Order: sequence, then structure tokens, then C-alpha cells
Amino acid sequence: MAKGKFTRTKPHVNVGTIGHVDHGKTTLTAAIATVLSS
Repeated sequence: MAKGKFTRTKPHVNVGTIGHVDHGKTTLTAAIATVLSS
């Protein structure tokens, strides 16, 4: 049986970060994700 069509209700964003080790990339990405999820 076919499943119903999936409709995305939230915007979808891919974020790519580049930078040196220990310069806060993970912290920045977590902060952006927290703000966008609320």
C-alpha cells in the first residue's frame, strides 16, 4: 500500500560551517538550531 504524501510544515535548512578546531562551530550551530526550533 502506498503511504500518504508527506508535507513539510517547517522550513528546511542545511547549514555548513568551516573553521579551525576549537573556534566555536558546534556552539554556533547549536545556538542557531535552538533559535530556529522555537
